[in-house]
Amino acid sequence: MNPVKSPEAPIDFIVVGAGIAGLRAAIELAAYGRVLCLAKRELTESNTQYAQGGIAAALSDEDEIGLHLQDTLSAGAGLCDSNAARVLVQEGPARIEELISWGAEFDRAGTKLAFTREGAHSRDRVLHAHGDSTGREIGRALYSRASTLRHIKFREFGFTRDLIVEDGRVVGIHLLDDGQTHEIRARAVLLATGGLGQIYSDTTNPGVATGDGVAMAFRAGAKISDMEFVQFHPTALFLKGAPHFLLSEALRGEGAYLRNAELFRFMPKYHEMAELAPRDVVARAIAHELQVSPLKEPMVYLDLTHLNSDRIRQRFPLIYSTCLQYNIDITAELIPIRPAAHYAMGGVRTDLDGRTSLPGLYAAGEAACTGVHGANRLASNSLLEGLVFGARAAAAMANARGGNASDSTLPRHTAQNGGNRITSPADTQSEALIRQVQTLMWQRVGIVREGIHLRDVVSRLQTLHDAARPGLNRRACEARNVLDTALLVARSAIAREESRGAHYRLDFPLNDDRKFLKHSVVVGEKISFE
Repeated sequence: MNPVKSPEAPIDFIVVGAGIAGLRAAIELAAYGRVLCLAKRELTESNTQYAQGGIAAALSDEDEIGLHLQDTLSAGAGLCDSNAARVLVQEGPARIEELISWGAEFDRAGTKLAFTREGAHSRDRVLHAHGDSTGREIGRALYSRASTLRHIKFREFGFTRDLIVEDGRVVGIHLLDDGQTHEIRARAVLLATGGLGQIYSDTTNPGVATGDGVAMAFRAGAKISDMEFVQFHPTALFLKGAPHFLLSEALRGEGAYLRNAELFRFMPKYHEMAELAPRDVVARAIAHELQVSPLKEPMVYLDLTHLNSDRIRQRFPLIYSTCLQYNIDITAELIPIRPAAHYAMGGVRTDLDGRTSLPGLYAAGEAACTGVHGANRLASNSLLEGLVFGARAAAAMANARGGNASDSTLPRHTAQNGGNRITSPADTQSEALIRQVQTLMWQRVGIVREGIHLRDVVSRLQTLHDAARPGLNRRACEARNVLDTALLVARSAIAREESRGAHYRLDFPLNDDRKFLKHSVVVGEKISFE
């Protein structure tokens, strides 16, 4: 994409992040003022672009909004905010129709939209595009729409280092540019920075998912909620030298089986829904099969060999071609898999309109915590959340009072700013720090947890935090965000002395509704349940 020149007029709204939530918000805000939309790398690099499976909405003749709501609440293990979930499923269909009117091309069966089913859904309600490139198509359609609106200015490689807080109100951001920070002020700031998968060594998330929004909001004093609930996708490609490439849940929706090293189909013994059980159940089942295997190098496989090969190639062209690059024909061979960190249910605490506990600051998408997902997100509700709550947050921002539009000038954009610079010794130090955090989190704050290990991890992370030196390059700032976010996850996991949804503790294996049918809330050093 072409470099963006500095805007000549003041900025009214800052949107940090250019995935589905950020783009949808920017489109809404363009009618109310000048919008600066920041992507810390290319505009095409976000979690949205990697979302394969689809987007859920009750649009088919066989479905009902009430059923979508029921499935969402059931997956959330008692912790969904029912009002947030109701907003999601009620407003979702209209947002999908809006996307289609803007040119989004979802797959069809003849003239009708094609729907598939994923884990814990009671109906076929998941829309997909180009087989398994749904997020990419939605991102394309949103950017195409946004680029026609003259009040939106995009900036690639625009890394937001921290929020500016004055008199308890967020009034802008510190933008990192070529080793220097610049103040950019606005009436309101939206954090739409996506996920935090990079706090783990094994993740389906792209490299940009370093928990930036959550970490910045935490340092600014905002409330952070439900950070203990991290969803591990059960099926990521597991091959030496290959990335942890996501193998969509839609594969199991099409009828794929999970088999252990002895080629036994094991999921029916763990849950009545077998391979379509909630993700936390499937991930723990795989972890258990690996643990009890007598083999020195235990394996678990995803098996599609009994399915129609032409249908699989047509339905999942990206997955098919990617696996073929690593010499696996998914229509004829078993696919080695492992769970990997995938999605954060927690984040910056917001109301139904994206407002955080700090005036002037809003959040939407995966960086936010509306409570809509509870303890375990229902498959394919995440893209829908970005659309629905991105638009709602923008509407609230448009009516925000206080703060001033920025008359500061953005530093000149160059394609080399940010991630393309040659690694320096300071960057090498940051890389080492990130790897330490990722290893600790994967080993001790992963699919299965235990108090003694959680406390040890927090102690070790705190030691790393106290020893870390602030840096002015992008990777050093990301390392700080990874460390801050990891501490939030680990501390919250210690505080929740029960097992619920994606949070499972060996020392507290049961639900405790009396004490913990509440949301964890972190402000500074204090953790409470509300």
